[in-house]
Amino acid sequence: MLPSFFIAHGAPLLAIEDNEYTQFLSELGRTLPKPKAIVLFSAHWESNVQKVSDIEEYKTIYDFGGFPEALYRIQYRAKGSKEISREIEELFIQQGVSYEVDTNRGLDHGAWVVLRMLYPNADIPVISMSVNPNLSPEEQYNIGKSLAALREKDILIIGSGGTVHNLRVVKMGNDHGAVDQWALEFDEWLESRLNHWDLDALFKYNSLAPSAELAVPRYGNEHFIPIFYAMGAADKEQTGKLLHRSFRYGNLSHSVWQFG
Repeated sequence: MLPSFFIAHGAPLLAIEDNEYTQFLSELGRTLPKPKAIVLFSAHWESNVQKVSDIEEYKTIYDFGGFPEALYRIQYRAKGSKEISREIEELFIQQGVSYEVDTNRGLDHGAWVVLRMLYPNADIPVISMSVNPNLSPEEQYNIGKSLAALREKDILIIGSGGTVHNLRVVKMGNDHGAVDQWALEFDEWLESRLNHWDLDALFKYNSLAPSAELAVPRYGNEHFIPIFYAMGAADKEQTGKLLHRSFRYGNLSHSVWQFG
């Protein structure tokens, strides 16, 4: 049975860079068993009702501006799977999760930056999923939990976002390797709680974690919450393992967590 993952997608520039993190993701894709399909919750697709994609072939969305032209030439022509989309719908119906089917939206950079590094050939069906920042962490976790059976069918579940992601304090011009202490403290608190699967504390991260207001700002928690969807998919095992952690621009986290 495949584990589920939380994978940071970083800044869009990551898609055309060669560094420690991109090399790690490429190696991860080579070492994992090839999944039957990928279900990916992206921080860049927010909705008040859970969205499930039903796409024949995705267009590539460039949901950013002011970056080098090379980024806008990238195409990731992943296909969908009506069969897996139907399975997800059936699981949501069984678990009482409200959802809507989307037949138009392409893959945003929260999805294709990660997928392109893991599986550059775009030869694995993808089901793109939205996240709902207005739900409680427990509700987000339970949505992931409702899909846990997919892992038994060799379907890979990924939450794509970032554990520390605050664009108001990121130092894009400063990439010399120094990490802000507050960002490291938040991420280490998160690690200690994830290692013990301490859901009580994790669901109250915004009041318990050090510097939570900086790491996960009140104006936007969408990059942090995909971790709960990924965790929920591994509720049966309740085990987490930090595979990689690094930082860019002072405090932008690149972390990969494996669950289950």
